[in-house]
Amino acid sequence: MTTTVSATREAVTTAPVDRAFDIGTPLTPVGFYPRSGPLPGVVAVHDQTGGWGTPGQTRRLQLSDGGSVTETIVEVDPPGTGPADRVGAFTYELSDFRGPLRLLVRSGRAEWWYSAGGASDGSTRGRGTRISWRYTFRARRGAGLVVRLIVGLLWGPYMARVLRGIAHELDRRV
Repeated sequence: MTTTVSATREAVTTAPVDRAFDIGTPLTPVGFYPRSGPLPGVVAVHDQTGGWGTPGQTRRLQLSDGGSVTETIVEVDPPGTGPADRVGAFTYELSDFRGPLRLLVRSGRAEWWYSAGGASDGSTRGRGTRISWRYTFRARRGAGLVVRLIVGLLWGPYMARVLRGIAHELDRRV
């Protein structure tokens, strides 16, 4: 049986939904995903052609621990094209883990939603954008408990830190 473990975090930006999606989706992970304790940071992106926003595109992320992982875009629904409860959606899958993570994780999936109504003061008066990010890991056989601990104790707080940086960058750009 495969163990799947997920964490979800949210952040709010003053950027309108379309701008948040257009800026946030292709944002490079370098600089926004720093090393945090035992979690490696993203130090380089390899083999990406063109912008980052078309299903089927792949790229390899080089991690600070010497490992790497491949990301593949599986869904891009810009604002106005997705279901009503998801103003904009972006999903990519992670595979081919190399380095220490390969011992624990078989694959992963990251899902991002950009919904209208968030504001920097936390209200929902139609200003700004609420960004929701869910990360799901599929643990290797026998590694489920360790992956649960890592996601629960380390990955969730790490996601919150990453999202704060991304929301700050979106606010800065608009």
